Amino acid sequence: MQDFPSLIDRKPTLEASLAEASLPLARILDAALAGRELTRTEGEKLFKAEGSDLVALLHVADTIRSQRVGDKVTFVVVRNINFTNVCYMACQFCNFGVRKDAAGAEWLSLDEVARRAEEAWNRGGTEVCIQGGLHPDLPPNYYVQILEAVKRRVPDIHVHAFSPFEIWYGVRKSRIPLAIYLAGLKQAGLGSMPGTAAEILDREIRLQLTRNKLSADEWENIIRAAHNAGIRTTATIMYGHIDGPAHWAAHIARIRAIQKDTGGFTEFVPLGFIHDQTRLYRDHPAARPGPTTGESLRMHAVARLMLAGHIDNIQVSWVKLGPEMAHLMLHCGANDLGGTLMNESISRAAGASHGQEITPSEMVRIIRAAGRMPVQRNTLYDMVEDFSGHDPAEIAPLVERSHRTNPVAFLSGRAAAMAAR
Repeated sequence: MQDFPSLIDRKPTLEASLAEASLPLARILDAALAGRELTRTEGEKLFKAEGSDLVALLHVADTIRSQRVGDKVTFVVVRNINFTNVCYMACQFCNFGVRKDAAGAEWLSLDEVARRAEEAWNRGGTEVCIQGGLHPDLPPNYYVQILEAVKRRVPDIHVHAFSPFEIWYGVRKSRIPLAIYLAGLKQAGLGSMPGTAAEILDREIRLQLTRNKLSADEWENIIRAAHNAGIRTTATIMYGHIDGPAHWAAHIARIRAIQKDTGGFTEFVPLGFIHDQTRLYRDHPAARPGPTTGESLRMHAVARLMLAGHIDNIQVSWVKLGPEMAHLMLHCGANDLGGTLMNESISRAAGASHGQEITPSEMVRIIRAAGRMPVQRNTLYDMVEDFSGHDPAEIAPLVERSHRTNPVAFLSGRAAAMAAR
């Protein structure tokens, strides 16, 4: 297996990388450097890159990252509020949802949701990300009530809330047409939406993941309607389970097509499958235990190349991959480290081993160690503060770290290893 950190630390010049690549891959990479839009077939070929082809792919992705967004790496201070873990959908890849009569069932009051938002604001947060399971007893106007409760308590905080699956559920519960429903959420204070529930936009794969409860076409329809309503969203992919290069390339091409029509995506977020404790991994004979390191590197790099000129922000999910892997991805096309994620619980429910929160100071350390310029942003990628020349004030964690360890302790070891070379 390749030593990926050494590969990144000692990568040759761009010209040398391309000279070592196979001719078919070099032609694709040359086209990307020239600004030509890559086809789905070309993306699939890049996802299969190995050896010197992989080195060239990662180098070109880092080069295009530099051309498109420079050396700034961004992050946002955000608190996740999962208001209920009760969900009747029973998706095979998720271990978050429970039955409403389960011992660990939880449904936060509106006042508690608002209190947590206020606490985040008082600790320096600019955003709350609010999502929950599809509770069978959810009132038809409950999402509006959540927004109103938060905005009454903290008028200026940005509310990033409700996946397309939740929007689908809200429309079904309220029996209000989609466009009118979205307009009501926006009026109540919805600032933007997470583009989760995308998983893989492929019918055959989705049938195995969710029994197609929210089809790829329905997901796209809701996303397009949100963009048309002036509600921007993220775009995501969940990879490393029963999927492969053809699905990944097709998914990114579909995201790109939507963006070309609407311009509503703020970022693209690859989410590696967390396999532990999920029914999909336990019961499906073809399920894999999440993506390999190489697959994660290719995912961020190919996304950078295929989305160039359309979606400039490629995010690393440190809560899925861990801080050390996130640090590595910053050399392979990514330019955003996502959020500090106070109280992230969905990934932990599936068995993720990484802590619940990274402080702004730790974010800055990771970014600087990668040789980049740390910048705090807001949800829509406006700059909040440039930390190139100073450190952020320490913000006390809102929750105790799950392992009581420093999540960026690896940096000291990496620095010593690099100094010894």
